[in-house]
Amino acid sequence: MDISESLKNAENSLRDFITYILQEEKGNDWIKKCGVSDDRIDKWEERREIERKKFDDTALETRLIYYADFYDLKTILKSNWSGEFSTAFGKWKTMEVFLNELEKYRNPEAHRRELLSHQKHLVVGICEEIRNKIVRYRSMKEEKTSDDFYPRIEKVSDNLGNIWTPDANTTRINTECKLQVGDKLTFLVAATDPLGDEIEYRLREFAGNTFQEWTNENEFELIIEKSHVGRNLSLQIQIRSPRDFKAHYNHDDSIQFVYEVLPPL
Repeated sequence: MDISESLKNAENSLRDFITYILQEEKGNDWIKKCGVSDDRIDKWEERREIERKKFDDTALETRLIYYADFYDLKTILKSNWSGEFSTAFGKWKTMEVFLNELEKYRNPEAHRRELLSHQKHLVVGICEEIRNKIVRYRSMKEEKTSDDFYPRIEKVSDNLGNIWTPDANTTRINTECKLQVGDKLTFLVAATDPLGDEIEYRLREFAGNTFQEWTNENEFELIIEKSHVGRNLSLQIQIRSPRDFKAHYNHDDSIQFVYEVLPPL
């Protein structure tokens, strides 16, 4: 039971969901109107700039909300609760209890000691409940009642800084990245199942229609080979539940990343 992974996925789902809701309600400059002080926003910008300098122009997460503290997210939610956040999550008092519990276990002091079994189950349960509520909200808004049954991808990122979230409004990301034979691609996937079953993941290469084996691990890699050379290396990340019925023949959801692989010199 990976507590750190559960906490990270739930926190990032909240960041993405906050962006999705407030951008719709307040426009592209929503951060200035989200309910936190200018001093806090300045702090986020400082952190982002530090990360940029530390990694020497390496592609990083650029969205400012990803440099906010957890309690900042709580402030934003509370300040804007009367709108769509209330529709998605229900009563603020319940959500506040959930967030307070997660904040407690995010504390570095808590991480230095082994959590008891019931504490681990509590954290994972809260994280899954928050993520499931987000999925159910999106399903309700999109009027796709079948999404109450099938798992969905929440986020996919590669080691080159390319990121997909539902806000992209597409299932195909043209990365415009040029790769060479021997390069390594790594993918990290966040997904949730509304029925709470364990999700399986795999990578499909459209060239040759080859598939990696299904796995319960949400991080996997691909070493670029000569067979991948071409203008369009299309890689599809797929997920599925263990249940008999699937949303799309043999999987439930998928996102496609496209790269160019240059011929070896």
